[in-house]
Amino acid sequence: MGSFVRPAARAVAGGMAACAATVAMLFATAGAAAADVPADEPAPASQPNCTAADLAQVSSGVAAATSAYLFTHPDVNDYFTSLKGQPRSDMHDQLKQYMDANPQTHADLEGIRQPLTDFQNRCR
Repeated sequence: MGSFVRPAARAVAGGMAACAATVAMLFATAGAAAADVPADEPAPASQPNCTAADLAQVSSGVAAATSAYLFTHPDVNDYFTSLKGQPRSDMHDQLKQYMDANPQTHADLEGIRQPLTDFQNRCR
């Protein structure tokens, strides 16, 4: 049983590290945007539900829905798995070609990701 717990703990720690990096990037971008606001203008009111916890919650929901989609669409799962280890620039071009050739998959994945897009637009 101990051997099962360690990989699970590593997976949780890895997921938490990825979430922390996402949170850091989001708030770093927000900080840079705030630096562009002149000092004599009042700061805009903080949007509701834009905390780090809210981001983690939305991100985990999107991740769970993406996982479920990939498990129920093995061809899409196989495609994304095949991208592992490739240079980012190659992945970008291949992903664009794949999504152009598979518009339903593209629409499905955009729909799954929409809550995260909404969060990012609301909380900039």
